[in-house]
Amino acid sequence: MKVEGKRYALLLAARDSDYVKKVYGGYFNVFVAAFGEEGERWDLYRVVDGDFPDMNDLHNYDGFVVSGSPYDAYGNDYWILKLCFLLQTLDAMEKKVLGICFGHQVLCRALGGKVGKSYTGWDIGLRKVRIVKDLPPCSFLEDMKEIPPFLSIIECHQDEVWEVPLGAEVIAFSDKTSVEMFTLGDHIMGIQGHPEYTKDILCNLIDRLLNNDAIERGFAEAAKLTLQMAEPDRKCWEKICRTFLKGA
Repeated sequence: MKVEGKRYALLLAARDSDYVKKVYGGYFNVFVAAFGEEGERWDLYRVVDGDFPDMNDLHNYDGFVVSGSPYDAYGNDYWILKLCFLLQTLDAMEKKVLGICFGHQVLCRALGGKVGKSYTGWDIGLRKVRIVKDLPPCSFLEDMKEIPPFLSIIECHQDEVWEVPLGAEVIAFSDKTSVEMFTLGDHIMGIQGHPEYTKDILCNLIDRLLNNDAIERGFAEAAKLTLQMAEPDRKCWEKICRTFLKGA
């Protein structure tokens, strides 16, 4: 499907790792490869470094994607608070906003939900999530009737959504995390996992977490094992994200 002239912004909440820079040219390229299509314009804002879109330009965008981050979505760093204000503004404008991992959590926080450390610790590797089917009508979900009831996704997080904002719907959960996805109206969606990640990006991230003593060796090896045993449903996740951002 070719979409002419649509314009999107990536709000990048993480700094590019050396690996991602070397192999992919940066996270921006990873996201555009996953969610972008021919004829679209994608702009990059490194919000983690204080680079934000001009408030007067927001109306020019068809949608926004908020990336993952090593920072806590419940933190009070200035850029995180500024990002929360931006997300509240985009919600009021009913602009499409897709939040990934940290982005999912900070969207939830900005719109009145609760986020914090996961009660069950890190989730790293491949996770099977259950898609909730019996929800109130939602135009985005009606376009996705062919989604299977379970989808595998790459995960890497130790924080989670505790409580979704008022009016939001939990549309996916797992045996590890009670809010794997949520929607609010037709314009807000959060995904706890990483639909944009490839296995090699996660393997490199696991190595970095291990080298930084953030995780133990046995846990790192077990996480890598999940990646060897199955594949993430990347094509299906990409379709979900594109359908949300652009319509069927």
